[in-house]
Amino acid sequence: MSLKQLEVILTAKLNDLKTRGALKGEEKVISGVIEAKDGFGPRYLLAGQGEKEFLRMNSNSYLGLSLNHEVIQAEEETCRRFGAGPGAVRFISGTFEPHAELEKRLADFHGREAAMIFSSAYSTVMGILPQFITENTLVLSDGLNHNCIINAIRLSRPAKKDVYRHLDITDLERILRENTGHVKRVVVATDGIFSMRGDYAPLDRIVEICKRYESGYEEGIITVVDDSHGVGAFGKTGRGTEEYTNARADILVATLGKALGVNGGYIVSTNTVISYLRELSPFYIYSNPITPAEAAAAIKSLEILGSPDGIRLLERLIKLAARLREGLKQLGYETIPGEHPIVPLMVRDTERTSEMIKHLFVNGILATGLNFPVVPKGDEEIRFQINASHTEKDIDYLLSVLKKFKEG
Repeated sequence: MSLKQLEVILTAKLNDLKTRGALKGEEKVISGVIEAKDGFGPRYLLAGQGEKEFLRMNSNSYLGLSLNHEVIQAEEETCRRFGAGPGAVRFISGTFEPHAELEKRLADFHGREAAMIFSSAYSTVMGILPQFITENTLVLSDGLNHNCIINAIRLSRPAKKDVYRHLDITDLERILRENTGHVKRVVVATDGIFSMRGDYAPLDRIVEICKRYESGYEEGIITVVDDSHGVGAFGKTGRGTEEYTNARADILVATLGKALGVNGGYIVSTNTVISYLRELSPFYIYSNPITPAEAAAAIKSLEILGSPDGIRLLERLIKLAARLREGLKQLGYETIPGEHPIVPLMVRDTERTSEMIKHLFVNGILATGLNFPVVPKGDEEIRFQINASHTEKDIDYLLSVLKKFKEG
């Protein structure tokens, strides 16, 4: 047996990605963290870069809780009590007290009957969507939905699937109207916050349209929202797109690994939906859960988010994101308006995006360049992500580096 013939094909595909500017390449390895000092936020060390310090502008830890001492302490103490890992899947002997407590806290936080945790938000979406899609189901997806929703739909076998234009509720309504009476069930799946742009789904309008057309489908219309970038980073109390739009999805998915600073994903819904998924979702049944220690850390993060300190962190996020957006506009760069801590710099050119990323790196800034096919052609961008651990001095330093690039 040999891999030589296959490796020729794989190498050709890698070369094609490189030619198209879509190759992610070698991963940068964080080798150390330097605590905040002198009015600046934390800095990071990278393997192979010596003692050079980097400002991290591409972290999903929006509230800075991954470095919070209380969260770390909760994880350490629970690790000593229950061990480093669960040692089994949930239905065998892998359910520990912190798992059950976290699910109760998550359900209460979102005002739902029940919650269920998975190993990641990606596996949550992959594990639940196919369980609601039958041969008599129409699936509708926003044109810029995350890869996990796209692949979950591919894993399913619906009667029909369609994509409505990004945030275009008129297009969504057209598809619902045209398919009335042709299928029994509809599943409308959307991101809450769209991870590449920081814009949000108009959930209030989506829910209103679905209610208007629901009587035309025997098994109704189900709304599924993945708000992984919204929960903990959007809305007055951090309850995400639902709070911001004053609307509610039938099924809400989110993550513990972004604003809450830990690891894992979850779903909240009714008791019946959660009971059904515990019995039938393979990504839940056959995968180990997050560790008991991670669950305890997530509980602590939820407590912080629900406290006055959490409100202050959210308010800080809004102010810092506004400072960066305004600074970009003053420098003549294009960005997308909004309040979310994802602040995209729209470059709209693959080569220039790569040049800017290199310039930022040389000046000690870690940022993510997004090129086709990750984003559509013409939408190439640099995605900056504000954390509550950033400071005004961090934002001003980033803007000064971008000014240097513009001036050549």
